[in-house]
Amino acid sequence: MAQFNEFRVVIIGAGYTAREHIRAFADLPGVCIVGIHSRTRSKAEALAKEFGIALVCDSIVDLYVMTRADLVVVTVSELSMRDVSTACFEFPWAVLLEKPAGYDCADARLIKTAAEKKERKVFVALNRRFYGGICAAKASLKEIGSPRFIKVQDQEDMSAALALGIPLKVVKNWMYANSIHMIDLLRVFGRGKIVAVEPVIPWNAGNPGVVMAKIVFDSGDIGIYEGIWDGPGPWSVVVNTPLKRWELRPVEQAGFQNRGERRLQPVELHSWDQAFKPGFRLQAEQVVFAVLGRPSEAVSLAEAFGTMELIEAIFEKS
Repeated sequence: MAQFNEFRVVIIGAGYTAREHIRAFADLPGVCIVGIHSRTRSKAEALAKEFGIALVCDSIVDLYVMTRADLVVVTVSELSMRDVSTACFEFPWAVLLEKPAGYDCADARLIKTAAEKKERKVFVALNRRFYGGICAAKASLKEIGSPRFIKVQDQEDMSAALALGIPLKVVKNWMYANSIHMIDLLRVFGRGKIVAVEPVIPWNAGNPGVVMAKIVFDSGDIGIYEGIWDGPGPWSVVVNTPLKRWELRPVEQAGFQNRGERRLQPVELHSWDQAFKPGFRLQAEQVVFAVLGRPSEAVSLAEAFGTMELIEAIFEKS
């Protein structure tokens, strides 16, 4: 197990996701959660009491000045992300932004520009990349050089999102706020640069239904994105090669099928994905590695923005 030496983390936000990040980072030997700030101080105080966090700060300025933290984890809402992240970029800590880093592609581009202007080290929490099953599939497929056919199936329910109290502006851009979970996996399994995004069934914002697109990679890999909006459907990923097929349905559970076999062989869930919100524990470790300059799979803001651009190509340029 990796051991870190007095690595200091602070949290902005005090909701469910903030709590799960705290649990994940606190499990890393040598990492200490040293402060928290939230718009609702009472919620921050409750988390601080639960996890023994010494400081509850009234501002981002105080959070930095009083802790000199190595990393700030930002878990605010989509519509607050640009203002909060930009305020964080004023200080020389590393930053982990919850996804999406911007409620749409234009908003994300402004966040990315602000980070680059300050030359900050910024990462985005795309935790599905760190699921044990996805890591196992990536490692297995790495040994197979032949082209891949990748199919990602997504299901979104705008009415359900509105019923949960999510702002209309976010729901209208729900492909960035929620479909990013699935669309990002096209870039996880597709190798090389995307050279074409071809609409098969174009997105109809006025009457959301089925949207389908073909994604072509310069490696020869082909991806198909199928989104079922306001109708039943699963979240699933299938990666086909001539020698092996991987299937993740639901995405937390993985299995593979070798050539000549008829049955899917299940892969046991990683213990971290059972003890923590799936992907969070490995993600936390990889982010700390990246901040310390060690080899890491942490997702940079620039890398995450590539997925935002793919979403834009599927939904807004079709």
